[in-house]
Amino acid sequence: MIVHYTLNRLFLGLTFIFSAVTLHAQPFSSKLFDAMKWRMIGPHRGGRTVGATGVPQQPNVFYIGVNNGGVWKTTDYGRTWVPIFDDQPTGSIGDVAVAPSNPDVVYVASGEGLQRPDLSVGNGMYKSTDAGKTWAFLGLKDGQQIGGISIDPTNENRVFAAVLGHPYGPNTERGVYRTVDGGKKWERVLYKDENTGAVQVTIDPKNPNIVYADLWAARQGPWENGQWQGPESGLFKSTDGGTTWQKLTNGLPTVEQGLGRIGFCIAPSEPNRLYATVDAPELGGVYRSDNAGQSWTRINNDQRLWGRGSDFAEVKAHPTNPDIVFIADVAAWKSTDGGKTWNDFRGAPGGDDYHRLWINPNDPNTLLLAGDQGGIVTVNGGQTFSSWYNQPTAQFYHVSTDNSFPYNVLGGQQESGSVGIASRGNDGQITFHDWHPVGVEEYGYVAADPLDPNIIYGGKVTKFDKRTGQVQNIAPEAVRSGKYRFVRTAPVLFSPIDPKELYFAGNVLFKTRDGGNSWQVISPDLTRTSYPDIPESVGVYRTADMTTMPARGVIYTIAPSHKTINTIWVGTDDGLIQITRDGGKIWKNITPPGVGSWSKVSLIDAGHFDDNTAYAAVNRIRCDDLRPHIYRTHDGGKTWQEIVSGLPNDPINAVREDPSRKGLLFAGSETAVHVSFDDGDHWQPLRLNMPATSIRDLVIKDDDLVVGTHGRSFWILDDITPLRQLTADLAKAETILYKPQRAYRVRWNMNPDTPLPQEEPAGQNPPDGAVIDYFLKENAGQVVTLTIKEAAGAIVRQFSSDDKPYDVPDVNLPAYWIRPQQILSGGAGSHRFMWDLHYTPMPGPPSYPIAATYHQTAPEFTSPWVMPGTYTVTLTVGGKSYTQPLVVTMDPRVKTSLVALKQQHDLSVIVFEGRKSVMALQKEAQDFKGRSMTDTQKKTFSTLQMTLNGLNRAFSSLFGTLQDADMPPTTQAVAAVKEAQSVFGKLVGEWKAWKSTVR
Repeated sequence: MIVHYTLNRLFLGLTFIFSAVTLHAQPFSSKLFDAMKWRMIGPHRGGRTVGATGVPQQPNVFYIGVNNGGVWKTTDYGRTWVPIFDDQPTGSIGDVAVAPSNPDVVYVASGEGLQRPDLSVGNGMYKSTDAGKTWAFLGLKDGQQIGGISIDPTNENRVFAAVLGHPYGPNTERGVYRTVDGGKKWERVLYKDENTGAVQVTIDPKNPNIVYADLWAARQGPWENGQWQGPESGLFKSTDGGTTWQKLTNGLPTVEQGLGRIGFCIAPSEPNRLYATVDAPELGGVYRSDNAGQSWTRINNDQRLWGRGSDFAEVKAHPTNPDIVFIADVAAWKSTDGGKTWNDFRGAPGGDDYHRLWINPNDPNTLLLAGDQGGIVTVNGGQTFSSWYNQPTAQFYHVSTDNSFPYNVLGGQQESGSVGIASRGNDGQITFHDWHPVGVEEYGYVAADPLDPNIIYGGKVTKFDKRTGQVQNIAPEAVRSGKYRFVRTAPVLFSPIDPKELYFAGNVLFKTRDGGNSWQVISPDLTRTSYPDIPESVGVYRTADMTTMPARGVIYTIAPSHKTINTIWVGTDDGLIQITRDGGKIWKNITPPGVGSWSKVSLIDAGHFDDNTAYAAVNRIRCDDLRPHIYRTHDGGKTWQEIVSGLPNDPINAVREDPSRKGLLFAGSETAVHVSFDDGDHWQPLRLNMPATSIRDLVIKDDDLVVGTHGRSFWILDDITPLRQLTADLAKAETILYKPQRAYRVRWNMNPDTPLPQEEPAGQNPPDGAVIDYFLKENAGQVVTLTIKEAAGAIVRQFSSDDKPYDVPDVNLPAYWIRPQQILSGGAGSHRFMWDLHYTPMPGPPSYPIAATYHQTAPEFTSPWVMPGTYTVTLTVGGKSYTQPLVVTMDPRVKTSLVALKQQHDLSVIVFEGRKSVMALQKEAQDFKGRSMTDTQKKTFSTLQMTLNGLNRAFSSLFGTLQDADMPPTTQAVAAVKEAQSVFGKLVGEWKAWKSTVR
């Protein structure tokens, strides 16, 4: 049944409120708002990467596959990386391979191909035949995790794929698959059972009929760090091109001895030499075979080389010397004596966690390492490497913002500590100057003090002071004592009502009101005490004692009420939702009936408009359930409705209600952001231009939607005005002019004279000026205009769809220095137009920077800033006009008084208009050139021209002096303006007098 809601839509002062209309009960067309674009802000710090390959014929070219970050390519040895997979439906990558016989052919396996907590799955195989420009889907969709690809060195169409299968449950699409037609058809050639997958497959480089593969029977459990190994793991060999297989056992540990994952390699120069890292409790180690796998010998048992087999199992032999071998693990290791002794060459003491290693067969000094900090390249055998601070593939678990201006975006990054990054940089973009670690451990929540953004809390639990850089451990004693259970992503957040109230959770809820100096426990254990309904996905690994195992759950999400200080909602990672109405004295289990044990309540958002509303995102991927689950209650949890209509089969990690518009919801899934306009009754995509990646958390900050991804850093959707203002009636209109949000007068690039190199990675700044959104149902068919007026009615600026584009000067400047030119569009669809908060400029390019002037923009073309205040925006289409108010506010960081700003403004207008008048006289003077004049007239004319030129320079210089900063004009600047005015007045009289003497 379609539920209708009533909203108010009135303009009251400067606040937009909806008048009484029926809330739309079906998705709106994306054409009404698709002019909005996500922008990536960074940080440019690499995340977990398990796919890596180079191109022997093109030694400068490398590819990496990032877990939830897609596929990236470099053509300059890792100096810069470019995403090449962003239009595809998945970002979870397990392997990337280039055909040795054709470097234009690239295969990509999706799904991480690991067994670890917080993993993501993919949806099959992909192929490019143009070096990554375009992609085709090749199938194996239900494999979920494909950890390895091997391509026949002589035939680009003959490929093997190691399909690991579902990480959390049994499935039959797993094992080793072969294609001989480039992926059109796949044949499963090695398979044991629904619990055993393949994690690696490799073709002998000198004999394509010889193929090796590792089967791995592994299962992740529904609780954190729950995992099992099955009986069919082992190393296999085929000598007939993959048709039949033999298990290699001689000298290797058996399943009964705890055999897990095996990583292996063939020595390219001596294919009978094989190396393997073998995961087994007692007999694990580095093994070697000198007879093509018939027998094996353990040559080193150092656990640092093999001890985390579920994460690391990469071993590679040197292309020309079979005694030189490398291992990628927590650190990167090298042996020069056939694997007997090892030295680390990368990672210690940092422990960078390397997953993949590629060696150029034509130049073994060129290597590509892929790890938890991205992909790095060496061209000198490992002496030095390229940076991982050039890949925006950071993995975040949660996101928050502070109350600074510009606001900062904060989160904990997998394996890399924490990040606080500005949403806007002062230098035209968001660079490494604009972000810094904030003293929190690498997982979970970061919470800035609402009253002092210099103080930041997070982890389990620390307190960081940005001013000193010092970190204090303020954890409750219970954390150290082990009395309670905690997960690495333990929630830490402030009450939205009381800015002094900070919450932290394990299996009980903690509260502090003195910045962590003391803590109260305000709940009993809110998790399950027993687990009688172990999920079916555990399958063959189920045992009777699991139902009576010790409690394992924790509170995974906290949602303090936005309306009442004593109401708190919590959700656990073992499938419970609980509520207190009295600040923690009494708790009630209000779990929806459909949420079983080990359903992770990933995030709860308390309603912004009443105390009985809440929304819960429930992620059941650990129960091998990829369906979306979002629950809604409007009666305090007495009843719940599952609200997933329109969502694809994709687990949901987060759901939030917009604080300004009731019933406007946002959800983050494993691949995209979604939006609902009717309280969750219907959903539709809001991916727009964002790549597919895991959306682990999202928050609404003022007018922006801020997203924390687990593989592509932070993204912001600036100014969600169209989403907030859309109604069913408005959607029927021929033309819509949305009411603009408050525009901040913020300078664009305050450091143009010291630019970063163009190759230096950086995030995008928000749009500069006022964002004006409008929609045209059909092509206008005639000129469209946009007019901005002052409160008194004077026109400040007018734009037209028939404005002529200008030529950008041919200057060698960074791209972020050049403002893109906008021409008002009269085409059908949604449009986002930017007014730069300046008056109408002089003829020519409105603004572009010139380094030599040391000014923000070229003074010969720019115009003064408008004053803060109220303006009106009028869109005229087909003879009809649509008007909305617009408020311009000063950059809050500027402390100059309005009186001083008005003085600066008025003087700027004087010199601006003065220069225009001077230029008009200069143009008029051109008409007198060539005319017959006496010597006296010529002398006077020359003097007048020199004075005009001098005044032009003077007005230009004064304009730059006045407009370069939002500061009170200096005494000398005021005097200079008066003097220039005086000179100009005198000049005008002299000019008129001289003209009268010339015929």
